[in-house]
Amino acid sequence: MGGAVSAGEDNDELIDNLKEAQYIRTELVEQAFRAIDRADYYLEEFKDNAYKDLAWKHGNIHLSAPCIYSEVMEALDLQPGLSFLNLGSGTGYLSTMVGLILGPFGVNHGVELHADVIDYAKQKLDFFIRSSESFDKFEFCEPSFVVGNCLDISLDSTPYDRVYCGAGVQKEHEDYMKSLLKVGGILVMPLEEKLTKITRTGTSSWETKKILAVSFAPLIQPSKTDSGKSKTVHLPPSNVRSLQDLARIIIRGTLKKIINYEAAIKCGNGLKNPPRFKRRRIRRRRMETIVFLDKEVFASRIPNPFDDNNNCEEAEEERREEEERSLPELKPDPPINYLREKILSLPLPDPLKYYLLYYREK
Repeated sequence: MGGAVSAGEDNDELIDNLKEAQYIRTELVEQAFRAIDRADYYLEEFKDNAYKDLAWKHGNIHLSAPCIYSEVMEALDLQPGLSFLNLGSGTGYLSTMVGLILGPFGVNHGVELHADVIDYAKQKLDFFIRSSESFDKFEFCEPSFVVGNCLDISLDSTPYDRVYCGAGVQKEHEDYMKSLLKVGGILVMPLEEKLTKITRTGTSSWETKKILAVSFAPLIQPSKTDSGKSKTVHLPPSNVRSLQDLARIIIRGTLKKIINYEAAIKCGNGLKNPPRFKRRRIRRRRMETIVFLDKEVFASRIPNPFDDNNNCEEAEEERREEEERSLPELKPDPPINYLREKILSLPLPDPLKYYLLYYREK
């Protein structure tokens, strides 16, 4: 699946194309997509294809096309503090984007059939947390992954606010998928060759909307053990955060508010350089007159007393443009991580500072 939008030169251009084609329609979803470089989830030898609107598969590793992930993210209608379950969580790319929106008090769980893919997802998650320039712009709900078949989830599991299944669901499993959802929750899954959004409006009432035609590999049926039963999948517990963890969240949030306040004051005092706009060049046309006399046409130019002045202005404008082109192109300054600087300036022992920074390298 994919190919709905043009390929991008980089992640931002891919997102621009998805926005232009109306696959990305909300600011929250756009911010999450821009924060995570899709190429980081590709193996090195396949990164040339990362910004194409195409699915990618290598062994057990799989990524859906960007246009599919865009529609899924928009359909889920994610909000901070919700619980999310990703069935067939794969590389963790989608779960990580979701975690940026859920925030620190959300729940973010994934079930993946292949243990090697979970290892891959954990590596990519660790890389994002430790090295992404976007991490400090968000308060993150870190995903947790478990190995197993998503059709074997324990019946006593707590239902979720949002559920996504990344494999084709057979009609016979539709009710099972619905049972994983809270009242008021949203389930998005490929059902009968259509990406489908199901909203649970009551204990036994539902609203169904077909989003677009898709082609997904079907869910793999559970394998039986020697006892003739399949292995039950127990989802991660929704643990209460430690006091230490809560303190880190509150301190980081407070520092961000201080940084935003200080930035607002600087802008208000006119310290921020106003943007420079290139002057638009105006071409002045010479006036012509056409005289119809009987059946003959006479054309002549009416002299304009301002022609000489116009010529001087155009020459001056061309000279300025030539000077602008001859100036060396200045590289933009690297972005400053004000939160990191603020934390490192606190009168705290270094171990506490690095804890507040999630032990990030930059």
